[in-house]
Amino acid sequence: MSGIAPDTGPPGLARSERHGEMGSIQLALSDTAKAETLRGILARSAQREAVCVDKPDLESACVVVVDQEHLGTLPLPLSRPERVVLLAASDPESLKEAWDAGVSSVVSEQDSINTVVLAILAVCLRSGAARPKDGVPQLLD
Repeated sequence: MSGIAPDTGPPGLARSERHGEMGSIQLALSDTAKAETLRGILARSAQREAVCVDKPDLESACVVVVDQEHLGTLPLPLSRPERVVLLAASDPESLKEAWDAGVSSVVSEQDSINTVVLAILAVCLRSGAARPKDGVPQLLD
């Protein structure tokens, strides 16, 4: 017999939603090399799965990381702008677009990968998704 409890929650809700958990960190970037680099770093440092996607889903994700191109594909107004980290050019037009969309976490395309990771983890923490279960601190490897 398996050690996994059967999923007996209400229909229509994903198991993670019923148990107060949020989903993965979704990376929707045109620069696939940068997306893969971020995915690798986050796999070691975040307590959430990081996945590269073409179409991010703000409802199921803990954090959605997008560039300008992918931000333009999301329906406005954003349903969960607090879950978005935008990698953008530092020009006024890009910043205005982020502001108009309600995005408060914007990182420059020129920033280091560590700065981008820090922004992603900060959004995770603000969303409550990185809180340890049962209030017990967990150490990262």
